[in-house]
Amino acid sequence: MSESKPNASEVLDRLSSSYGVTTQKELAVCLEISPGNVSAWVQRGSVPGNAIIKCALDTGADLKWLVTGLFANANIKATNVYKSTSVDRGKTLLKKMLSAGGKSVLKRILDAYGFTTQKELSEYLEISTGTISTWVRREYFPGDVVITCALDTGASLEWLATGEMNTESQEESATSGIPTIFKKILVSGKLDDDGFCYIDESFVPEGVDIKSLNYVRSGKSAWLIEMGVNEISNGSWLLDIDGALDVYAVSKRPGNKLRVILAKMVSSSVWLMK
Repeated sequence: MSESKPNASEVLDRLSSSYGVTTQKELAVCLEISPGNVSAWVQRGSVPGNAIIKCALDTGADLKWLVTGLFANANIKATNVYKSTSVDRGKTLLKKMLSAGGKSVLKRILDAYGFTTQKELSEYLEISTGTISTWVRREYFPGDVVITCALDTGASLEWLATGEMNTESQEESATSGIPTIFKKILVSGKLDDDGFCYIDESFVPEGVDIKSLNYVRSGKSAWLIEMGVNEISNGSWLLDIDGALDVYAVSKRPGNKLRVILAKMVSSSVWLMK
């Protein structure tokens, strides 16, 4: 999948416009790099993906506009947005981004594309599997690929870059057409964040708040879980027993007693509650 590279000078102009600055020196301060680096990008004719991602996360500028110049009115009026609060947020996001490289960022890229193997990603992007393996070995953050993935799939840039997606971003995704819910992975009795996924509203029973749902997977099993339900009834439940979470089939017995069996030992439904 080969495409022409964006013009470096034009990309830098859009970065500067987003930060509300006019010189390479001011832009370097915003990006927390040496001014010489900016000059080198112009000479090489290429702007690193990490710088573009940082600008998008710092200023809220449209990623596609930063890279391609399309939708030029998206953030062109967002002048003088370079403020201390924005920088502090940007620094925090940049640290999260650079510390989330390697295997974790690769997994999110694969999830966004719907691929299960590095080979599929390699063939789609026309890069070697050895290059992808290097990301994992060196805990490298592939900024250019993250940008490509975000533009290609519509996945949240913040989630791809840091592994996090705030509630506001989730709600915006939901209103864009297809709602999203958080994904979790159940490992060793604990729930870990696993990004987000789209859900067809026809799967959601009447009266259930879609925002309360989580998609939870464990091994080859997966469930939709309505979080925050406390009144137990017959059915399948995600329960905390002795500090460890797992999915159980629950049935009521006379005398206010419960029969609890691991759901893996019985045929479990896909609808669970916690």
